Amino acid sequence: MMRMGRALTVLCLLLSLAAATPIAAAEIKILSGSAIETAMAELIPKFEQASRHKVSFDFDGTIGGMTQRIRNGEAADVLIASAAQIAMLEQERKIAAGSRADIAKVGVGVFVRDGAPKPDIRSVDAFKRAMLAAKSIGWNDPAAGAPVSIYMLGVFERLGIAEAMKSKTVTFTQRSERFAAVARGDVEIGFNQISEIIAARGVELAGPLPEAIQNYTVFAGGLVASSKEREAAKALLRFMSSPSTLAIWTAKGFEVP
Repeated sequence: MMRMGRALTVLCLLLSLAAATPIAAAEIKILSGSAIETAMAELIPKFEQASRHKVSFDFDGTIGGMTQRIRNGEAADVLIASAAQIAMLEQERKIAAGSRADIAKVGVGVFVRDGAPKPDIRSVDAFKRAMLAAKSIGWNDPAAGAPVSIYMLGVFERLGIAEAMKSKTVTFTQRSERFAAVARGDVEIGFNQISEIIAARGVELAGPLPEAIQNYTVFAGGLVASSKEREAAKALLRFMSSPSTLAIWTAKGFEVP
């Protein structure tokens, strides 16, 4: 019955979108980081089918990089980034005032090669021991604005193991290596947002960071102030942040913000 009720809710939302859509279909461009790619791959076709709008989705980069592209004046209709970044761009008048819509949140996870032993990271002390015992760890280049890597550097500092981890840390300048190097066995342990880990091939989620040191990114959408498709973009934001999309977000590793 719960599944039927959810299905009816989704159907009603899609029908309302279709009814509200003008005759002329719009083309909407979204900029966002790769963490939400898997969820958007399911949500965008549903929105397109109901609204007749077409959506292009550029996710090849960090949310910091996408934020900077909007700041630099790149043409787009919707930015999905962290809630803090949307708020910052709203103050800079790059995002339309009052258009922010909180969508979902995701935490940081630890991953290993498929079939490899998973480290015990159930507590902060266990996590610290696992890091000191690891032969190697890897992450995206913090200098390129990779939020997980920047956060983990701070975690290691707080745990007093930053110096010990330096010699065993591999920094990836190519984003494609963040999973590939671990999948090949070149690096023992990797870190990324959970939504990306569970979608990656050749690696397994060892677990989320312990709650005491966990860091959640709240993803929010905002209407780019220079958008030429404002009504269609607003409809997309309403859809992406609606309760009826929760099942898809949670299936992809996200939580309610």
